[in-house]
Amino acid sequence: MFSTFKSSKKWLLSAGGIFTLFGLIAFTEVRHGQKRVKSVVVRLDEVDGHRFLTRRDVIGYLTNEGADPVVGETYDNVNLRRLEERLRQHGLVKSCQVSRDLNGDLLVSIEQPHPLARLMPSGDGVRSVSGQYVSEEGRFFPISMNYSARVPVLTGSFFAQNRSLANKRNQPLLELLKRIHDDAFWRAQITELSVDEQGDVTMWPQIGNHRIEFGPPTELDAKFKKLKLVYTDVLPAKGWNRYSRVSVQYRNQIVCE
Repeated sequence: MFSTFKSSKKWLLSAGGIFTLFGLIAFTEVRHGQKRVKSVVVRLDEVDGHRFLTRRDVIGYLTNEGADPVVGETYDNVNLRRLEERLRQHGLVKSCQVSRDLNGDLLVSIEQPHPLARLMPSGDGVRSVSGQYVSEEGRFFPISMNYSARVPVLTGSFFAQNRSLANKRNQPLLELLKRIHDDAFWRAQITELSVDEQGDVTMWPQIGNHRIEFGPPTELDAKFKKLKLVYTDVLPAKGWNRYSRVSVQYRNQIVCE
């Protein structure tokens, strides 16, 4: 009987502790819900040491350009998931997280898309204020007035019907852009890529008056190996302005004219 009494007492103490814990949690949640947003703390990552967005941009996105202010609102009236959805609608936001801290601040963390190239509309000569970027994921996102990334220009009739490189069909072109971006030599040398309706690529370099006929964006290792040979052996010996055309599109062939 004594053992049964001890077990019952132990169970009651445990149950009481659990109920007390849940009560404290519920009380804390209520207190937090009644707190008001003191300020908005914006955390932005950087792209090559720069930012496409500013804190002012983010606050504008978050509050629907001031129509739905959050500072001063109780957290009961602030839907964090809805704020995240609102931020994700903007092309310069790759991912985001909205949370709160114990001080009553609203924390907004944003990851920006990283560009591989800048798509320019045909016939547009004002390159500094027009066009879109192509991200590492192959999607197009708008330019920013705060920062202009130093990436190759992308042109050509191919993009009249292809508004994304994220699909399987356009994956080879995206891999070509990544290869250029990830190699310090080619990133400095290649300034423009033009893609025709069939998907064949022509590139223009920073140094020299020639164009590079790359052909379809396939067999990248072999083509870049041939092109590197041109830049390390042929052009230094013959002259950087000697040729107007360099072709590496055909297997086991380098053409310089």
